[in-house]
Formats: sequence, C-alpha cells, structure tokens
Amino acid sequence: MRMIRAIIRPDREEQVIAALEATGVVSLTKMDVFGRGQQRGIQVGNTVYGELPKTMFMIVIEEGKLDAAVAAIQTGAKTGQNGDGKLFISPVDAVYTVRTGQKLQE
Repeated sequence: MRMIRAIIRPDREEQVIAALEATGVVSLTKMDVFGRGQQRGIQVGNTVYGELPKTMFMIVIEEGKLDAAVAAIQTGAKTGQNGDGKLFISPVDAVYTVRTGQKLQE
C-alpha cells in the first residue's frame, strides 16, 4: 500500500475529488494547511504573503490503483500556474481498523 499526500490549491478541491471518484477512489482525509513553494509566497503591492492557503489530501491506496489516482489528482489540480501543488508518495507498512483491531492486507 502507498500513501499519497497531495497539496493543492483550495479552489481545485472539488475537481480533484470528482476526478478521484471517477477512478473509484472515494476514501480520503482532507486538511486545510498553509505553506509556500519556491516562489516564497506572493507579493501584492508592498505586502508579501509568505504563506498561502492550501488543501492537503491524504490517501492510502493499493499499489495497483496508484497510477490512476496520481493521474486523477494531477488532472483535477492543474491550472498551469505556479502554486498548483505537489504530490508526495510513500510506502505504508501496516493499516489497522480501529473499531475491530484487524490488520488489513494489501
């Protein structure tokens, strides 16, 4: 299993969720976060906004669905402008269901 952490523009949230649902991925965790990329925020007049609002999705997914989920996120999040976001993918060693204590297998 893999975990995808996707940090995207908040205004692209609905498009990303719809694209994921179209690939069969419906389980996710969403958080409102703040951050900045290489452009170090934005400057409007004399005011510098060093941290910008973003939305972060955390998705744990089977290896076989990973490529489709990544493509769906990229399609839904892309505007072609700086600040579209980043995807981080890492392995998941174990998954347990809290209610039953059952360890899930891939």
